[in-house]
Amino acid sequence: MIPETNKGKRVFIEFEGIMANSDVWINGHHLGSRPYGYVSQIYDLTEYLNYGPDSPNVIAVRVNNSLQPASRWYTGAGIYRHVTLITVNDVHLDHWGVFVTTPEVSAKEAVVAIQAEVINNGKNSGTYKVRTYVTAPDGRTYTSETANVTVRGNSKAIAKTTIKIDNPLLWDIEAPNLYTAVTQLLSGTRVIDDQSNDFGIRDFHFDPETGFYLNDKNIKILGVCLHHDGGAVGAAVPASAWERRLKKLKEVGCNAIRTGHAPMDPTFLDLCDRMGFLVMNETFDTWTAAKNHAPYGYNLHFEEWWDKDTRDIVRRDRNHPSIFIYSVGNEIRDNLNSEEGQERFVMQRDMVKTLDPTRPVTIALFRPNQMNVYNNGFAELMDVVGQNYRVNELEQAWKDDPNRKVLGTENARDRMTWLALRDNPFMSGQFLWTGFDYLGESDCPEVVADHGLFDRTGGWKPDAWQRQSWWTDKPMVRIVRRVNPEVNRFIADWTPANMDIIGETVSVAVFSNCEEVELFLNGESMGVVEVPDDASPCEWEIDYAPGEIKAIGRINGKIVAEHGYQTASRARKVSLSTEKEVLKNTWDDVVYITATIEDDKGVKCPNGQEKVKFMISGPGEIIAVDNADIRSHERYKTNEKTSYRGEVVAIVCATGIGEIKVYASSSGLEGSMVRINAVEN
Repeated sequence: MIPETNKGKRVFIEFEGIMANSDVWINGHHLGSRPYGYVSQIYDLTEYLNYGPDSPNVIAVRVNNSLQPASRWYTGAGIYRHVTLITVNDVHLDHWGVFVTTPEVSAKEAVVAIQAEVINNGKNSGTYKVRTYVTAPDGRTYTSETANVTVRGNSKAIAKTTIKIDNPLLWDIEAPNLYTAVTQLLSGTRVIDDQSNDFGIRDFHFDPETGFYLNDKNIKILGVCLHHDGGAVGAAVPASAWERRLKKLKEVGCNAIRTGHAPMDPTFLDLCDRMGFLVMNETFDTWTAAKNHAPYGYNLHFEEWWDKDTRDIVRRDRNHPSIFIYSVGNEIRDNLNSEEGQERFVMQRDMVKTLDPTRPVTIALFRPNQMNVYNNGFAELMDVVGQNYRVNELEQAWKDDPNRKVLGTENARDRMTWLALRDNPFMSGQFLWTGFDYLGESDCPEVVADHGLFDRTGGWKPDAWQRQSWWTDKPMVRIVRRVNPEVNRFIADWTPANMDIIGETVSVAVFSNCEEVELFLNGESMGVVEVPDDASPCEWEIDYAPGEIKAIGRINGKIVAEHGYQTASRARKVSLSTEKEVLKNTWDDVVYITATIEDDKGVKCPNGQEKVKFMISGPGEIIAVDNADIRSHERYKTNEKTSYRGEVVAIVCATGIGEIKVYASSSGLEGSMVRINAVEN
């Protein structure tokens, strides 16, 4: 229902994402189509609206996902991101039309530049005023000068203002300070529109010899790639689910995210701003050439839609301080050794830099030597040379031309790839494939790609602990068992599936960033090993015996970290734990509750496959259940799941205010219960 008082105003609807090939109507009038499922889109409803309590309006959205396969990974379908109704005057600030930059940054003073686009949907020209108020993280306030802007009827004009900030609080990965700019549009003394934008004051650049600098500090970009799904919740990911994942990535030492291979939703970027992540904002996975296993993807629409989609992506996202670079393609199969292929890159690069001249533009190159990009001039078209995998080729590309700025845009998780970054100052950084396991891009019976540092429930995998030993300074040790030397596969427990291995030699590895590690089995020392300089784990060959295995890490002879496992006996109970005890009554907040299969001493039993059933009472709902099994074909939207490696996860949201109780049970095992307090948002 639109009230009568809104007559004479403009009413828009914004969809943050519709998957895919969508058409939108209002009261039977077709507003438009959009094939790309990852881009935000806005429609003007004004001309077709009904007003008053007795005249409802019907918005209809149709999506068409019938042409398959359209993607190599799981995309979701339908309206999977937030939808907002926006009401403004005929003369208003354009949506995404306020652009905040920091052209001058120092510790003593920063200049904030605000560019505001003013739209006049009316017939008559008018002169208006634009001003911006800035609030600092510490509460200090600043005001821009007032700019006058004359806007003709049915046209647009731009107003530019600046503000000087003394002793600015800089945004960086350690202290992600955010300022808020409220830009006002005035008719005389009356405010007729305003927009609020968070931004950060920071400076960054790439140096061809020494890599990446943030606020004049040389740092390595320690990144991961992320797809847009959130595991059991699918593509519609609550904000707290993203926050949970980003916290885990921070813990492992990650400081950067590559959006692979499409734009994330604005909430995700807001979190990166607040939590101190650098972001490579990627636009497309394909141009005109199709990818294997995805012939009906964006390649069918690129030529018609790349311009509009690129504009909307950049305009929507350019105020986020976390974004430090744009990628306009991932492993593009168009021929980059042709004039046509190079022109496609240049037109996108130039479009991005016209809308946002403050960031460099790259592309995630695919087998560049095959396309001759390091010899045909294409590499020189990129502000930063980005290449996927084959890190030795990227090293050679820099050696052939040391003026190139280079960045690993997608990388394997192996040790040699890490050493290439660690030991070469010119290597700006790397983005591992991937931060979390993701849905799709797998061969049946697998339904999940298990390339992540973390599994899709958020569980740590051995690669995450290894990465933590390389990426962080806080002392740590972590024990793993090597179960397949040929593929370097590890398991994180001391409870083998078959106790027949008692007395047999087993390989034990410990990931650590200490100086030395000592391993103990049932209180007896298995020896001290110095942590190798080549980033290898500490390793022992020992005779397996059940009981307790423990590692201690030392620096300067002092114990600074330790970790251990107990061998589990027979499963006796299901133990519930919750990551938080207070839950907001909003769609964007969820809590992860873990059911762990334990023996009578509370040791996790990793080898059984117990069916765990969840029940809930009070103002809450179990929206999904999950385990980390990449071959599990059990449903997510149910209340029971088979344990994997001793665990099952339930995801709960609030449906009201009050106490929520969640119960877990399994046949033949003792059950348990946890309480959560649901509160107002």
